[in-house]
Amino acid sequence: MAQFSIPKPEFRRRWATLRQAMAEADIDVLIAHGDEADPSNVRYLSDYWPLFETGGVALGREGDPILLIGPETLTFARDRGKCESIMQLLEYRESAEPEYPGVVLDTFRDVIARASGGREVRRLGIAGLPVMPVTVYESLRKAAGRARIVRADNLIVQMRTIKSANEIRCMKEAFRISEVATEYVLNHMRPGMAEQQVVGLAQAAMYANGAEYEGHPTYVLSGRNSTHAIGRPSAKVLRTGELIQLNIGALVGGYSSSVGRPVCFGKMPAKMRDLVSFGLEAHCKTAEMMRAGVPAADVVTRFEEFVRAKGYGNFLLYGPCHAIGLMEVERPWMESSSRYPLAENMTFQVDTFLYTKQFGLRWENGVRVTKGGVEWLSSRFNEVLEL
Repeated sequence: MAQFSIPKPEFRRRWATLRQAMAEADIDVLIAHGDEADPSNVRYLSDYWPLFETGGVALGREGDPILLIGPETLTFARDRGKCESIMQLLEYRESAEPEYPGVVLDTFRDVIARASGGREVRRLGIAGLPVMPVTVYESLRKAAGRARIVRADNLIVQMRTIKSANEIRCMKEAFRISEVATEYVLNHMRPGMAEQQVVGLAQAAMYANGAEYEGHPTYVLSGRNSTHAIGRPSAKVLRTGELIQLNIGALVGGYSSSVGRPVCFGKMPAKMRDLVSFGLEAHCKTAEMMRAGVPAADVVTRFEEFVRAKGYGNFLLYGPCHAIGLMEVERPWMESSSRYPLAENMTFQVDTFLYTKQFGLRWENGVRVTKGGVEWLSSRFNEVLEL
């Protein structure tokens, strides 16, 4: 089985680019934080993905980064991470808060001193603040002393926004696996199966075809459950004539994917088929609007105008795109308030979600922005699916 991952030289380029951005922002030390649910900043800088514990990466103006882990994952971090220097902190322990009596651990003061090379730290940047626990933040703030703490998320977001050839390669493989898993589910799910059983079909197909994990919790939401824009599968049984929202995404080399399709056992009722068909039309129209140089807000405005003009405005919750990469949903969002132009090698999920009180549907595919339009990262089964 082919290996898909980011090579060590690319991590070194990331470290160098981030150090330059830190200098421009007048940040002496940056600490990137992540956890099991959102490991993106930590994995981007180290290829380490924490589990149970949290994790971080500390980087100064000079030298290589330091991987920050909890007390139990040293062997895992050595085997899987790309950082030679590793420090273990009590603050990054798991949420059960074991005390580890007798275990000698580093402190945030030690981290700051090593990352700065012993020099004075005037400004300390934090990336990943939205997922940093208060306990970690308060300990870091105390250790920072007179240094000013500033948010530094944008420094890494700007780097992650434009994908490299290696990143795109991982994403294409993730989408390939997701389409294979989608096909497997379409061929094997039956009325009478529980939503959770169908999740098992998708997971089996993803892992059997090379996924390292799911890119997001798999959606199999049927009937009224399909109205959930964000939801979890249940023990509800699939029935003929109900809409089923499938969203299947594999993770490869740390990079996510997601393929979303509305499905029905038997012929769709007329109103359902009408909304499903329009959703696909709006989905494709969104992609037609996208190309390098187009302001992101313009795509949103034109999408919303198109939906309203066709008489479907009341069925719209959000849209039409969000970025994808190390997370299935990551910055930047594409909203009417967006202030950035699309650029070549940005990657997005075209995410078209429409719903009524009885059912909801989602068409979702990945795209890579090009000079002349988009390259679809997934496009199979873009048709009304009546099984």
